[in-house]
Amino acid sequence: MQTMRRSTAALALTAAAVAVLATGCADSDGGSSDAAPQGISTHGTGKVTGTPDTVTVVLGVQTQGAEANVALAENAQRASSLIETLKGKGVAAQDIATSNLSVQPVFAPGGTAITGYQVTNQVTATVREVSKAGELIDAAAGASGDAIRVQQTSFSIADDSELRAQARARAVQQAQAQAGQIAEAAGVGLGEVRSITEVPAGTPGPSPQAGMAFDMAPSTPIEPGSQELSVSVEVVYEID
Repeated sequence: MQTMRRSTAALALTAAAVAVLATGCADSDGGSSDAAPQGISTHGTGKVTGTPDTVTVVLGVQTQGAEANVALAENAQRASSLIETLKGKGVAAQDIATSNLSVQPVFAPGGTAITGYQVTNQVTATVREVSKAGELIDAAAGASGDAIRVQQTSFSIADDSELRAQARARAVQQAQAQAGQIAEAAGVGLGEVRSITEVPAGTPGPSPQAGMAFDMAPSTPIEPGSQELSVSVEVVYEID
């Protein structure tokens, strides 16, 4: 009698296991039928060019002295003269910022003995009239003398929203043209847009110039040239 009960219980457990497996298979089949339909994915890039209207100049004042406080005092005087000159040339106070200040020991050649101290004060100025940038740099050099250093210059477009809108439109148009070509080659219809994603991309700027002593010239020429902006998008279309 006990043997029959054990057999009955075993059969019941086996039947329950089969039922669970059957249910899992059914759920699996149902999930595959609800999978998202395949689509056509394309990538487009739109490019436009514009003329920079802003120049950022990093000017350095470098002094050296036998003692740190002597080098600091001279640097403070020359840096203050530089900043006042920038303001006098029309650069707004909010467009002038100290970007770096350092005091470094100067060592004797091939040795560890300290022979003096070097102080560097970097000032970043944003000039919103590119045509005045050369005149401003000349004036800065005159205010700081041989201590002036032109560390870096870079150009940008203050408001590039309209240019970026044009680049986006071109990027979407390019992606749509590519999707149409793919659909035609595959012998299928191009359906509705499923998604559009803008791919973040930076705009490379000009290479920074190495810091060097500024050689006075009659007039320093500053030419902004042109700047390219690009926008990339990824577009997924349905297949009809």
